Amino acid sequence: MEPPFVEPSSAATDSSPAASLLAQAERAWASGDGETAMAFFEQACALAEQSKDLLGRVTAVLGLARGQRYNLTPGLLPVQLHTLYDLVDDPRLRIRLAAALTRCWAYANEPRRAQPFAVEALRLAEQTDDPVLLVDALDAALVSHWGPDDLALRRDWAIKLGDAAAHLVDHDARLQAELWTLTVAWEVLDLPRMHRAMRALDLLADESPRAEFFAASRRLPLELLRQNLDVVPLLIERAATAVKRAVIPDGSDILHSMRGYAAFFAGDPAGCAAEAPAYEEHATAFGVATVRAEAAVVWLGAGRLDKVAEMIGVFTPDVLADLPRDSDWLLTLQCVLEGALAVRDLTVINGTLALLGPYSGRSVVNAGAVMWHGMTDDTLARAYALVGDADAATRHAQAALATYERIGATWWRNRLRVQLHDPKRRPAIADEIVHLHRQPGGMWLVGREEATFVLPRMRGLTHLHALLSRPDTDHPVVALIGATIDQGGLEVIDDESRRYLTARLADLTAEIEFADRPELREERDAITSYLGAGSGLGGRSRTTGSSGERARVAVRKAIVAALARIAENDPWLGRHLHDRVRTGFECRYDSDPDHPIRWILRDRSSS
Repeated sequence: MEPPFVEPSSAATDSSPAASLLAQAERAWASGDGETAMAFFEQACALAEQSKDLLGRVTAVLGLARGQRYNLTPGLLPVQLHTLYDLVDDPRLRIRLAAALTRCWAYANEPRRAQPFAVEALRLAEQTDDPVLLVDALDAALVSHWGPDDLALRRDWAIKLGDAAAHLVDHDARLQAELWTLTVAWEVLDLPRMHRAMRALDLLADESPRAEFFAASRRLPLELLRQNLDVVPLLIERAATAVKRAVIPDGSDILHSMRGYAAFFAGDPAGCAAEAPAYEEHATAFGVATVRAEAAVVWLGAGRLDKVAEMIGVFTPDVLADLPRDSDWLLTLQCVLEGALAVRDLTVINGTLALLGPYSGRSVVNAGAVMWHGMTDDTLARAYALVGDADAATRHAQAALATYERIGATWWRNRLRVQLHDPKRRPAIADEIVHLHRQPGGMWLVGREEATFVLPRMRGLTHLHALLSRPDTDHPVVALIGATIDQGGLEVIDDESRRYLTARLADLTAEIEFADRPELREERDAITSYLGAGSGLGGRSRTTGSSGERARVAVRKAIVAALARIAENDPWLGRHLHDRVRTGFECRYDSDPDHPIRWILRDRSSS
């Protein structure tokens, strides 16, 4: 959300030593030159502090707060705001500073820090007769109580905000009120209120380029909901034109979002592939979990399951549990689960299910109604189907489909029906087609249809191929060994596995130097122990003892190394094989009747 702006006291700042700089900052802001405006605000702040001009300093710092971008670390801004908050006695200035501090911390994904200032701003504002200050305080209260458990509060405050702003001349205040009305309407899927708010935004668009930008960008998800794809390029063009004429701190990010999701809903892989790198770069550069989760969805639209797996791979159960319960919480979980379902990462699926499960029936909307991400019941239905809970899958699917029918969300309805294959009549999950076979030249083709990858020759792949050729059957290790290694002193670790694990050990050492995390140390220690067990004096390869024991150890080590390489490229396939392959003096692959796989074990191009 963009904060409504009101000068603390324009009359008082006329005599300020920094008045000229502040006026230049406002002119630059009004002309759409945000960079110049921020530079003037910085200079004005320094001059006002030097001349002990408290009001000029407050005005300058509040101007700086208007330029904060969403989801980014605020730097020194909260320090500057809080210093002034402690210095001023005027309740009107304290309201403005407390509201700015609230947004500062809320935009930085720190709702716990934001909420006390919002409560204070609202308490003071309700004691005044100034609707402008009340609008500012209500906006702060809303932005700091944007978590999944605060919906009832948001509904009440959004109504109060609309009433307070209804008769104000300041179009920014009215714009803010309509944006909150629209956002809450999306959260409860109140279609009539959504359309009324959208109509109000369209009328406000005639008053300023800022309103034009918000009207165009917020209409996009509504048109995508109705599958009016013809108007989408026009909306993107309108928003791009408006952002050149007005200062929108998050304007470029929102334009990327508009283009990425427009391509996603249009089924345009090339368009998604063009926008996905921007999501990934932003998420990586600034450490924004939500943007990384959204990157997984856009990469999914591009058909790049390898990138989807990379994006969601960081969302371990601990990371998911530590996500702040702010405006992006439901959105992040929804997008992470969408990606995990695409690559069938059961660890991420189960971790997300535990958190998202209690929030069934919720509409998932991006902050400020930038994009709609469907119903939680949608992803929950598909997740429960994948983990084998047919009753829960059917229950959530029926709920999601009923909602999609009610609001006319045909794209969402049709996709859910296709992905579940109509759970009332057919299995929830279709057969998965997976390759594991040699190619001409000796390399191996491995992975799910349309997401395959190539691995070098490894003894473990040959063993896995033998097990998959005769599933649910015990295979003596001496028979497996006979196909790949002459009997005698067998190496505990083959050369290919040793080279891979040594390289991985070097990578882990570098990663630990950059970010020392417990899971990295555990993996490093496990590999070090593993390599040590396979090496003798002087680093020479160690061989096993008796014939049967040698075969058992060699087969197990080879399969473990192969599974590690597979999991690196496809976490779902690696985990599936890890869970279904048994090693010992006899080895076997147990098929999964609930999630059948059709294995392609021979190169289709061969005769």
